[in-house]
Amino acid sequence: MTTPVALTRARSRPSHQPLRHAAAWCYLFVLPGLALAVLFTFWPLAAAWYYSFQEWSGFTKDMDFVGLANYVRLIMDAQFWNAFAHSFLFMIVTVPVRLVLALVLAIVLNDRLFRMATFFRTVFFLPVVTTTAIVGLVMTFVLDPSSGPVNHVLLALGVVDAPVGFLTDPHLAMPTVMATSVWKFFGISLVYWLAALQSIPAELYEAARIDGASGLRMHLTITAPLLKVYAVVIVVITAANTLRIFDLVQTMTGGGPYFATEVIEVYIYRTAFSVLGGGVPQLGLASAAGVFFGVTVMIIALLQVGATRRLAGLRNAVGAGQGR
Repeated sequence: MTTPVALTRARSRPSHQPLRHAAAWCYLFVLPGLALAVLFTFWPLAAAWYYSFQEWSGFTKDMDFVGLANYVRLIMDAQFWNAFAHSFLFMIVTVPVRLVLALVLAIVLNDRLFRMATFFRTVFFLPVVTTTAIVGLVMTFVLDPSSGPVNHVLLALGVVDAPVGFLTDPHLAMPTVMATSVWKFFGISLVYWLAALQSIPAELYEAARIDGASGLRMHLTITAPLLKVYAVVIVVITAANTLRIFDLVQTMTGGGPYFATEVIEVYIYRTAFSVLGGGVPQLGLASAAGVFFGVTVMIIALLQVGATRRLAGLRNAVGAGQGR
């Protein structure tokens, strides 16, 4: 028999039914995004791992399990290491250039006294919203040795005596693609730095001006220390995005000339789908290359984050020791 006290306690307990009902609606709205993530992210990742242990052209139902044979072939393939090196060379060169130039311009455009800051922000961000493949195709016409406007201008000014093969010279192709990449994605780095700069209270700069600090002194003592946390995130994001440069390289050079611009994504594409020269597509080998490169990038990112945290911990420990 239910006592009056137990009945009162039961009535006083909060009902979780409305919360569960609201949570059900939340899950319902999340389902489309989750379904897309499963179809286009999680399933391809799992499939790449599975196919990397198979010998398969992708056009037949027959797959032969070969274990680690595809990975052994990659290790022995000089073209794979050539593409592997090109990918990291692309990142090592373009990331510092992009971030340093974008930071300098962001500091200028973040000045409230600069009236045309909004206009220049828009101008520099326009290439970002332009399709990368279209940018690559347009640049092939612009830099064409025979009919490109760049060569016409250089010849008319007497800078060069003969047309320059920006995309056909093995020594110039990679720097040309790098410069195009910096120009194309410069705006997104600019936005990152502007967001970080705007998080710094303006009162700090005003107090520094009252104390007579110069502009360079303020940026060294205020801007640089407060941007360290944001800088780590921006560097990691930019480096990861720079390694995904397939569309620009494929449309501008296709990995040529003579594999001078072939990055790992172009190598994977060529191995998986190209049948040039009578070759047979090798989806298993391409999947192994993708898995190998993905794991390498993940390890580097984890090492970078771990090193950054360790450095921050050492600095905090030194600061605490000096405070004593």
